[in-house]
Amino acid sequence: MAVHPNKCVFLDRDGVLNEDCPDYLYNLKELVIPEGVAEALRMLKEAGYLLIVITNQAGIAKGLYTADSVYAIHEAMQQVSDYALDDLYFSPYHPAYSGNSLSRKPGSLLIEKAMAKYDVDPDQSWMIGDRDRDMEAGKNVGLKTVHIVPDAEESTGDYAAVNLLEAAKLILQQ
Repeated sequence: MAVHPNKCVFLDRDGVLNEDCPDYLYNLKELVIPEGVAEALRMLKEAGYLLIVITNQAGIAKGLYTADSVYAIHEAMQQVSDYALDDLYFSPYHPAYSGNSLSRKPGSLLIEKAMAKYDVDPDQSWMIGDRDRDMEAGKNVGLKTVHIVPDAEESTGDYAAVNLLEAAKLILQQ
């Protein structure tokens, strides 16, 4: 029996799938999904990619919200994207509040768990994020990386894009 590993796009949440809030996003009323996000997710899905969210949610460690808030926002994103997202992994830790955790990016434990669960081939897979720590976590496990940055900003990714739609198009051109 031949093994057919999956290709996957790992996605940071805040600043990629939704507009980043100055504090933490946990109230559904504050959820803003930028234009092009749903389209980008559909394009990647149609191209055969698994779509897995990997997000640090330190507000849980700080006592600002619970895991239920994270799931509620994930469900709202699923609704606008025709349930394109295959899974959600989040790290509820913050070094100053709960100690260090390898699940918190730039640690790559959550990506490694997802790769094992879904039999992901790192050579065909990507990490899209808006922070250096997202790029570092992806590179730690051999993923190609796309850094979402405004045009003038320095990027630590293998590629740079101004938003998720541009990142998706870039991945599909490779």
